[in-house]
Amino acid sequence: MQSPRSLENNLPSPTVSRREFVGGMALAAGAAFAPAAAAPLKRVAAIVTEYIHNSHADVIASRMIHSHSMDGKGSWPPGNGWPKLKLVSVFVDQQHPKDTSARLAAEHGFLLAKSIEKALTLGGNSLAVDGVLLIGEHGQYPLSDTGQIMYPRRRFFEETAAVFRKTGRSVPVFSDKHLAWNWADAKWMYDTARELNVPMMAGSSLPCLWRHPSVEMKLGAPATEAVALSYGPLEGYGFHGLEALQCLVERRRGGETGVAAVQFMQGPEVWEEMRKGRFSEEVFQAAVNARENKTRFKKPFTEQVKNPAAFFLEYCDGFKAAMIHDYKDGHNEWIVAWGEHGRKDCPATVFWTQEARPLGHFGFLVQAVEKMIYSGKPTWPVERTLLTTGVLAAAFQSRQQGGRRLETPHLAIRYEPTFTWTPPPEPMPGRPDRKSTRLNSSHVALSRMPSSA
Repeated sequence: MQSPRSLENNLPSPTVSRREFVGGMALAAGAAFAPAAAAPLKRVAAIVTEYIHNSHADVIASRMIHSHSMDGKGSWPPGNGWPKLKLVSVFVDQQHPKDTSARLAAEHGFLLAKSIEKALTLGGNSLAVDGVLLIGEHGQYPLSDTGQIMYPRRRFFEETAAVFRKTGRSVPVFSDKHLAWNWADAKWMYDTARELNVPMMAGSSLPCLWRHPSVEMKLGAPATEAVALSYGPLEGYGFHGLEALQCLVERRRGGETGVAAVQFMQGPEVWEEMRKGRFSEEVFQAAVNARENKTRFKKPFTEQVKNPAAFFLEYCDGFKAAMIHDYKDGHNEWIVAWGEHGRKDCPATVFWTQEARPLGHFGFLVQAVEKMIYSGKPTWPVERTLLTTGVLAAAFQSRQQGGRRLETPHLAIRYEPTFTWTPPPEPMPGRPDRKSTRLNSSHVALSRMPSSA
């Protein structure tokens, strides 16, 4: 196996297609996030539900052994080297017939632990890692009464926190995607992290990946409302839509104040609500006009998408947002548009994911986690994901209750954004991936990309 130094001299061709090119002259995200080259590698334990090709465990944790190229042949951005993290242990909750963790452990020398405690202590009596990844995505887990997948994210963190208590020391923790499927577990995780002084981050790659066009909401912008477009499995991909929405609107004037009420709606009545003024047709149309896959639609969006779902969010400061979600009628992009006082146009952007391995959007996520593990400070507030987790849970409760509007005083979560997006470097060239299992967030096959964001 090549050393990290030799890999830096064996980079893939920087040539990308026009579709892949991303403009912008900002510093490369990886270079901005990376610690000094002389710093020793920080040791990381990964606690995962299952480990197979293109699962979240693979496209996140495997970067620490295969580099951002995912095949050990190059760094990204060029010259940045491998992730400055060393995968030293993995705990796998469920063994898939196509599990790859055992082979990777034999090839790369990390501990395949039989418990979360052993993964964090490397079989000893003290905490032996510098950071923990909790990846509760994929696997066979039951559904809740609201129809959500009951991934064991709280259990993963509960057992991690128990090791912190036992050893008298805490290290940074990243929890992939929403904190938990329900509010009570998410709030417990948040409160416990604060109690134990655990630097904690959560969420998906959406907030830090490519945007077409390259726009960011100005900090303190007088924003009035926003409309997001989403698609795919309602929970797994709907969460991505909420994250895309929230990473923009949290920058509005006054900072984030939280969400006062949530309502779920499904069917043609969603379009009726737009015509009644529930959400702005102008802002909605700006989002529709931002689509890159325009040829997929032979009819206007409201005619093509016959059975939309909608999350209506009423924020505590009067701001409002709607996320329009397409299950199956052809829309397959995450897009956010918003309106501002005194501005005639409605800015809009597509959150773009690399659809082929090495799935570079996960690289941004790893780099953000890397920054936290080295600095001891979250790259973005965990409160953002606490809020999106709570909104998602409330939306599913509203759906269960026939679309009833639910007041959410528990979601009056205030925070200031600490992450400013800049245009990332262009992606590494994608390559065919015959091993792909076509996984997404809900273990359902989609044509858009091999793994979710």
